[in-house]
Amino acid sequence: MTCDLCGDDAGDRYLCERDTVILARHLDELPALDALLLMHLVPSGGGFYEPVSGRGAGPRAPVNEDVLNLLHTNRAATVVHARRVDVQRVRWPQHSAPPPSGLPADCRWLAMEVEWIAAEYPAAGEMAREVHALRRELLSLGVEERPARAGLCVAVTDDQGTVCGAVLERLPGRSLRCRWCGCRYVTEQDLALLEHYQPKESA
Repeated sequence: MTCDLCGDDAGDRYLCERDTVILARHLDELPALDALLLMHLVPSGGGFYEPVSGRGAGPRAPVNEDVLNLLHTNRAATVVHARRVDVQRVRWPQHSAPPPSGLPADCRWLAMEVEWIAAEYPAAGEMAREVHALRRELLSLGVEERPARAGLCVAVTDDQGTVCGAVLERLPGRSLRCRWCGCRYVTEQDLALLEHYQPKESA
């Protein structure tokens, strides 16, 4: 049998191993990309968590209408939940449909079932194309280019009390780690101390 997505040999599966791995990765990425939509709704402003963009300055609309449309329709969450309902219907027809539980939960559930989907779900290729299309749509808005600026690293790097001072950036849903000294900011206390020790702006 050939892969429903790429046409390569898939053995007795609907998706080949490569496209199964890609589907799992895209399901893992979707919630973080979708969460970035709010950061793109309006032009970035000041503040401790300030979106960072590599694009040059120029005229900007007060609202990004493409992002507004996606937020209004809640497209990613709607499509992914419908696919979860259908996968569960095929695999466990005796179960009632799962209630809406949000995009992250639905993506996690589908990712856990991805091997069964690739091997047993007749609409596996259609599902993979839907997920890929959602990811492309989000990436077309440049969401991957907009990490949040999380201030300056306040980790002490030697016994003389030298502070790292590197700029910290992160994407929603990802842990905060300094690329220079490797310090991680994980707990609420870590983040509170990070904000507390940020350099004060001069009056």
